[in-house]
Amino acid sequence: MEHTLAPPEGAPVRAHNRGSIHVEPLTCTIGAELSGVNLGDAARDDDLFDEIRSLLLQYKVLFLRDQDITRGEHVAFAERFGALEDHPVAGSDPEHPGLVRIYKDPAGPAEQYEGALHTDATWRECPPMGAVLRCIEGPPVGGDTIWVNMAEAYRRLPENIRTTVRGLRARHSIEATFGAAMPQEQRHALKARFPDAEHPVVRVHPETGEEILFVNAFTTHFVNYHTPGNVRFGQDFAPGASLLLNYLISQAAIPEYQVRWRWTPNSVAIWDNRSTQHYAVQDYWPAVRRMERAGIVGDRPF
Repeated sequence: MEHTLAPPEGAPVRAHNRGSIHVEPLTCTIGAELSGVNLGDAARDDDLFDEIRSLLLQYKVLFLRDQDITRGEHVAFAERFGALEDHPVAGSDPEHPGLVRIYKDPAGPAEQYEGALHTDATWRECPPMGAVLRCIEGPPVGGDTIWVNMAEAYRRLPENIRTTVRGLRARHSIEATFGAAMPQEQRHALKARFPDAEHPVVRVHPETGEEILFVNAFTTHFVNYHTPGNVRFGQDFAPGASLLLNYLISQAAIPEYQVRWRWTPNSVAIWDNRSTQHYAVQDYWPAVRRMERAGIVGDRPF
C-alpha cells in the first residue's frame, strides 16, 4: 500500500483549512496545530472526528490549545479511536478507567523513566495505537514534549542499512525498563505478567502502508541476527548486533525528524504511537507538571 496522505517531498507546507478546522503545520516532517475545534464536540460528531483522524494519519501528532473539557469528554474522545488500556505501573483514574494521571511535583521522586525517546508500551504484544494527552497544570518554563517521525527516520536510512534490517526482529521488555528499579521478586512477577514481546524492526503502518523504524528504549536485542550472512564467527554476534541496534535507536535523536511542543494548561496532544517516538523533557524539576493521558489499544505489529 502506498502512503498518499502526506504532501509530496519538497512541496511547500502551508496552513490550511479542513472543513471548520484550521491546520497549521509545525514542521515539514511532523506535527500540526489545530484550531477552531473542541474535542468534546469531536467526541459526539462523527464527521468532525473523522476529519481529525485523517489529519492524525497525515501529521502523526496533532496539537490543540484551550481544550477546557471534562475528564469524561477526554475519555469519550479517545474511545472514538478504540478501547482504552490501563498501565500496569502508572495505573489509571478510578472514575475513568484508562485515564492515566502523570502528576509530577516536589513531593514525589525525580522521574527516571520519561527521560528517553520511546514508543509507548512496545513491551506489549499489541502496543498502543496512540494516545490523547492533556496538560492540567504546567511549570512556568520547561516540561516540553518532543515527538519524532519514525517513518521518516526509516525512509532516510542508507539503503544498505534498510536492506540489512528489513527482515530483522527484536525483543522489547518492561522488565528491563520499568522493572529494573524494582526488587527482584517484583520484577520477575512483572515479567511473568508481561513477557518480552517480539516485533519486526521495520513495521508496516496498518492504515497508511508506511514502513516505520520500530525500535526504541524498550528494545533489548535482535532475535534473528545470528545468521551466516551476518556472522563470520560467534565473536561477531554480540558487538555486531548491539552496535547496529544502538545506531538504529539513535536515529530518533535527529532534530530534522522532530517537533517540540510547549505545554499550556488545557493544551492537548494526540499522537499515532505506531509511527512516532516521544520524549518528555525533564528540565522543570522541582516545578509542578500534571498531565492526564488516555492510551488507545493497538494491534499486533507486522
